[in-house]
Amino acid sequence: MAELTITNANFQKEVIESDKPVLVDFWAPWCGPCRMLGPVIAEIAEEHPEIKVCKVNVDDESDLASQFGVMSIPFVASFKNGEIYKTTIGAQPKEAILELLD
Repeated sequence: MAELTITNANFQKEVIESDKPVLVDFWAPWCGPCRMLGPVIAEIAEEHPEIKVCKVNVDDESDLASQFGVMSIPFVASFKNGEIYKTTIGAQPKEAILELLD
């Protein structure tokens, strides 16, 4: 499954109301660690169809970033049943990202 681009307009439907676990990558195109993490996030999206994988560009969606207290990027959050479950900051290996869903 491909990554979904999340905006303020579709966040409620795609993340909060999702019937499966959601992984949200808060990132920016100018961020080096975000670019390093990007392929890992894409790989997770392809390998794990049971997870909805989403990306939020913090430059375009600053309201969403501030709503979740994103101060450093990349900031990856998992959501279960519409609530934030676990988070991590910085470029992480795939295993660490998948642990956000355990």
